[in-house]
Amino acid sequence: MKKTLLLLSLAILCSNCEKDDVCTDETTPRLVLEFYDISNPANVKNVLNLKVKGVGASDFIVFNKSLSQTDGTRYLFNGSKLQLPLNISQDLTQYSLILNSTVLIPDEDLLQFNYIRQNIFVSRACGYKTIFELNASPNGVIKTDSAVPTGYWIKDINILTSNIVTENETHIKIYW
Repeated sequence: MKKTLLLLSLAILCSNCEKDDVCTDETTPRLVLEFYDISNPANVKNVLNLKVKGVGASDFIVFNKSLSQTDGTRYLFNGSKLQLPLNISQDLTQYSLILNSTVLIPDEDLLQFNYIRQNIFVSRACGYKTIFELNASPNGVIKTDSAVPTGYWIKDINILTSNIVTENETHIKIYW
């Protein structure tokens, strides 16, 4: 009788078991910026030696994790498409974008992204992710020239999509 009761209890417990949840790539998306040539707006244009730092952050964003801790090139971005994280605890994020950061006097512009946050439940394994909606133009992105009195490099900004739900598309075009 004890064996039957034990087997019956074990069967009931196992019938309530579920498969382990596995979290896929359902994470909070980053903002995708793509750079274009101001003289020929249809052409993508690579930025060179771009450093990005969040306003108030203690260090630059690391783009090359394979390089040594002491090598300053780990902070350099070279390319045409840049992904930046947005602050999930505030309705704005500010970045300093420093072009040609390896020269003596680089060009620096400040960008402020204003948005509304929404937390969405993904699954038990993944928890929540935050999606963003940029405020209506022109206040979704504000460009401010830095205090450095050099030529400011960002000439125009075009918001392609204000809903930041995935990293699979360009959200903002930057012309320089």
